[in-house]
Amino acid sequence: MKRVVINTYHVGLVFKNGVYRRTLTEGTHWIGLTEFVKIYDRTRPFNPPVVLNILLKDEKLRNELHVVEVMENEIALHYENGLLKEVLTTGRYTFWKGIVDYGFVKADTGKIAITENIDRATLTGKLVAGYIRTASVEPYEKAVLFVDGKYERILESGFYCWWKNNIAIFVGKVDTRLQQAELNGQEILTRDKASLRINAWARYQVVDIEKALLRNKEYERQLYVAFQLALREYVTGLNFDELLEKKEAVVNYVLEKVATEADTLGVKVAGFGIRDIVLPGDVKEIMNQVLVAEKKAQANIILRREETASTRSLLNTAKLLEDNPTLLKLKELEYVEKIAEKITAISVNGNGVLIDQLKQIFVGGK
Repeated sequence: MKRVVINTYHVGLVFKNGVYRRTLTEGTHWIGLTEFVKIYDRTRPFNPPVVLNILLKDEKLRNELHVVEVMENEIALHYENGLLKEVLTTGRYTFWKGIVDYGFVKADTGKIAITENIDRATLTGKLVAGYIRTASVEPYEKAVLFVDGKYERILESGFYCWWKNNIAIFVGKVDTRLQQAELNGQEILTRDKASLRINAWARYQVVDIEKALLRNKEYERQLYVAFQLALREYVTGLNFDELLEKKEAVVNYVLEKVATEADTLGVKVAGFGIRDIVLPGDVKEIMNQVLVAEKKAQANIILRREETASTRSLLNTAKLLEDNPTLLKLKELEYVEKIAEKITAISVNGNGVLIDQLKQIFVGGK
């Protein structure tokens, strides 16, 4: 016989000729000379020296062990004293009981939904992150979930996690805020064959995500084409001069024309407008010449109107003076006064006839 001491927090497995015999716990034990003891630390995982099923036939040893079996399409979260230690994949794992507080949470990763009681911090932690896929839907977004190419459900704003496996998942998102589309550089011919380049804008908002993503492909492009065609239809139906006169009417026409198409796309149209109309170089030069001619004609009309008013005023004044001799005399004195203001001295040479003439001018006949 030989003496064997098993220290605290240790356990010994007794083998004879390579065959397991029994388990020795803490204390002093006597074994045969042909027997061998392999000692294990209870604080560490147990790695069996022989086939585990053979060892588990011993009820005493079986009661000393945690046996965790992880099947295909499963993982097990291994906790020690409440803290996540590692993720166990397919296989069989054994741990000693009694010293370390072990915990295990098994999860079926063959499905996509995470139904196990695992908190978000654990799912997004570095140990588990490789086994899940995530998606975030912002407060201003809506999303649709496709599983293996089939529509599953609508996702409201929030954070979503699924197990990572061979099941295909696609999340289609739509921004539900008011958006603006630019229709720049639209080359359009008017009814009288004038070539124009029109820059326009349109505002819209997605109101039905199922129509936008499930019933239509590239709803934004389809909406753009609808605006483009409505604008072209309006412009090509008018002559160039008519278009310039009715430019504001295009807004209501395009909005009414696009409304039905937008509804089928799950979109609500909020506004439309033309930013500018760019004319070709030769047309622009002609328009400038027309504008200059129009302004000259207007200026000429204003000049003639002022001349006519001035002549009419002179005629009225002449009639008043003709009908009223006293007023005529006052007018003469007014002009003499103006002349006198500019004269500093007067020298008069002559006989009495000149004096009489001056007297006649200022006093008048009696």
